[in-house]
Amino acid sequence: MANNILHNIEVEQALLGAMILDNAVIDSIPDTLSSYHFAAEIHSKIYDVIHKLRDAGSVADPLTISAYLKTDDTFVKAGEMQYIVGLVDSVLSLATVVDYARIIHDLYVRRQLVEIGHRTATKANALDTSEKAEDIVEATEKDLYDLVSGTTEKDRLITFSNALAESIKAATLALKRDSKTVGVTTGFKLMDQNLGGLYKSDLLIVAGRPSMGKTALATNIAFNAAKAKLNDTAEGAAVAFFSLEMSAEQLATRILASESCVSSDCIRRGEIPKASFDKFVTISHDLERLELYIDDTPNITVGQIRNRARRLRRQHNVGLVVIDYLQLIEVPSRRSSDNRVHEISEITRALKGLAKELDVPVLALSQLSRAVEQRDDKKPQLSDLRESGSIEQDADVVMFVFREEYYKARKEPPEGTIEHDKWKHEMEQIYNRAEVIVAKQRHGPISTIRLFFDSKLTRFGNLLNE
Repeated sequence: MANNILHNIEVEQALLGAMILDNAVIDSIPDTLSSYHFAAEIHSKIYDVIHKLRDAGSVADPLTISAYLKTDDTFVKAGEMQYIVGLVDSVLSLATVVDYARIIHDLYVRRQLVEIGHRTATKANALDTSEKAEDIVEATEKDLYDLVSGTTEKDRLITFSNALAESIKAATLALKRDSKTVGVTTGFKLMDQNLGGLYKSDLLIVAGRPSMGKTALATNIAFNAAKAKLNDTAEGAAVAFFSLEMSAEQLATRILASESCVSSDCIRRGEIPKASFDKFVTISHDLERLELYIDDTPNITVGQIRNRARRLRRQHNVGLVVIDYLQLIEVPSRRSSDNRVHEISEITRALKGLAKELDVPVLALSQLSRAVEQRDDKKPQLSDLRESGSIEQDADVVMFVFREEYYKARKEPPEGTIEHDKWKHEMEQIYNRAEVIVAKQRHGPISTIRLFFDSKLTRFGNLLNE
């Protein structure tokens, strides 16, 4: 167990000795330290045993630890109980345990960085034609993300008792919140009630035909989540928005229009009413503080989205990822003969994997096929998912945005007729109304959520009577 530049056995011994000498110092050790951070195998085992004894309500001392490890080969080779006694004798001060823990963790990270660098260099030098350079970059990005976030293969193995505890914890959290949400808020009362918020690790698909308001709904949800975070609300989240269709400036203008009640068209032309100008300036300053990060890179690949989302998760603790929209995501080395259904399937699987890896909800928009336009009943169905592939299969939630007003407005009969009076009455019933049809939900029932929609401001809202 000789030291090298990235091992400090004496510090490991001193930390363990302090924990054994006074079990109370265990509570002061940062949660970021785990048994696998120790360089010496025997120290990893002793650290685990100390915690197991502590969790069981027992004292961790040389006798109890030795009894626990008496049949372990590594323990026998180290010198058995004499080694534990030696750990206690190595303690100089109990006040330095936090510093020791940080040193051990830092050295572990450095060892892993060396290993990742070596592995990356080996792959890069191999010139293996089956693995592209961008694949090596992506693998290295993932290794670095896992290292910084503290994720290991050991961490991914979860006992049922731990999973059950997390489930009870989530239910308790929802009970305490007025909104009854577990996940990230959408900002819409009925939607939060129906979905319970946007759950961690879920892939949510919002689909619709053009002009239904998909981007507007996604933008509103992203804004509402970021605003809740700004207001220190528990169900708020920092948001990463990947906009493959609209520029960041266009999205920002939409949000500004929605909040200031000045249309995007007027903002672009500089025609802001004098009476609204002060309010407009105040709101624009408030919006600058939002933790809403927009990436408007065109022709982006799912691998690039994954890498950038990891970085934003690490740097800004992003809690929601929004993608507008699926069919615009590029597939590397795409050939004209490639099956687009297969490509979309690969993309949705990757996005579901991203949601699980980052432990955040991923909200992705999708186009619907033209089959909707051929039917008298324009309400979308799961079979309308364009190039569906495995979209329905991979998604935890599938929602359709539907505005009957859009279709009805294009069927206006001649004025002065009985049909026109009937049409006018029907238009009054559906004016500024939108439906979000929850067609699939793993966590709950399917349903239809009615919302207010202002097409001039591209703004969704709660209906006052619902």
